[in-house]
Amino acid sequence: MAELRYDVAVIGAGPGGYAAAFQAADLGLRTALIDEDSQLGGTCLLRGCIPSKALLHATRLLTDAEEAAVWGIHFGKPRVDLEAFRDRVSAIIGKLTNGVRTLAGSRKVEVIQARAWFKDATTLQLSGANTPSELSFGHAIIATGSTPVIPDSLRLRDPRVMDSTGALRLPDIPPRLLVVGGGYIGLELGTVYQALGSEVTVVEALPRLLNNVDADLLRPLHQRLLRQFKAITLNTTVAKLDAQEDGLVATLTASPKTSTETFDRVLVAVGRRPSTNQLGLEHTAITLTPRGFIQVDRQMRTTEPTIFAIGDVVGEPMLAHKATHEGLVAARVIAGKQTAFDAAAIPAVVFTDPEIAWCGLTEDAARVSGQAVKVVRFPWAASGRATTLGRTEGVTKLILDPESGRVLGMGLCGIGAGELIAEGVLAVEMGAVAEDLATSIHPHPTVSETVMEAAESFYGSPTHLFIPKRS
Repeated sequence: MAELRYDVAVIGAGPGGYAAAFQAADLGLRTALIDEDSQLGGTCLLRGCIPSKALLHATRLLTDAEEAAVWGIHFGKPRVDLEAFRDRVSAIIGKLTNGVRTLAGSRKVEVIQARAWFKDATTLQLSGANTPSELSFGHAIIATGSTPVIPDSLRLRDPRVMDSTGALRLPDIPPRLLVVGGGYIGLELGTVYQALGSEVTVVEALPRLLNNVDADLLRPLHQRLLRQFKAITLNTTVAKLDAQEDGLVATLTASPKTSTETFDRVLVAVGRRPSTNQLGLEHTAITLTPRGFIQVDRQMRTTEPTIFAIGDVVGEPMLAHKATHEGLVAARVIAGKQTAFDAAAIPAVVFTDPEIAWCGLTEDAARVSGQAVKVVRFPWAASGRATTLGRTEGVTKLILDPESGRVLGMGLCGIGAGELIAEGVLAVEMGAVAEDLATSIHPHPTVSETVMEAAESFYGSPTHLFIPKRS
């Protein structure tokens, strides 16, 4: 191996890490990309975003086939081959991670498979097969991501208790599955297992699912899940789990009542924590926030001048696309470019059925802050395309400045919402006003028209919805 002195050393090869490494190399910096895993791509590609979306697509085929009966199209009972499921997901992951490695080679990024930790502010110690013990750098970028959290009260030495990584391996289709946590990970994976045949019970400690989502966007999804899942229990905690031969006995507490129920498997999806342990941060001047995130400024600099940090380790939202953009910023700053992370809208998508997507200011956030806004909605029941799809439960809404009509935020619930939210991101970032969206011709018939017609509602009645004028 060549002399281990690099301009940039990136620790972690997820979407943030490899984007940072590629950008640094493109800007002429000698770059190393370091990860313990033999495959590049990090949590998102290997055991997160990509495999979960592959499974959601596959299981959506099952629900589509079932719902085809309304069209007079009838299929026999499907036969699910779990081994083929796993092989297909592995093939998708393999193709994408090989693509990342090819791109690294094309850019002459040196990939090092090793565990890395800081000896000091300019040196990394390495532990891995066929790797030197040390590496020196001009600048380092920490992109080590996050890991699932399992509370001690639910941590059993029993393979039937799964985190999101274990659930994505599809060990089997449990007849009775308990999902602890009503966030996006729990609902997405609960959707997968329900479609495959599990009876799914979701237990959430808070008063509603997806607590950071506006109530009107959540409503269509919640109503559909009530029909699909065996039960959704709010304001309830799982006090403990007991492993029995015939299942896992969960003690459920909904003050003041306590009950027990037996399940074949339990998925714990109550959140994630930043992966900062064993990085040797104590050998640097890096500062952590009270929640354990690495403190950074808008240029992704830590309190150690030579070290930057990006992605899940620097705080919410823990999203791959946020990490990617932070990685690009960090690499450009290291290369001497004048830039900063100043996104006005970071989109978020819950890939359930229907999907939920939002960006910018939310209605709940405006209410809490007291900011005056005008909220306009267009129900998908008035959409021709949604009607042809038989999925009219959706809604599109815009959060607008009441005087200028400037687009401050956008939210959707409906099939394909994740593909539509980018228009909202662009509108917020460009400072667009409702008239810009209303007068931009959208193709017909598409659900994208609901964005246009929601914008028209700011000025009066859109074409396909009559809104009586208030006296």
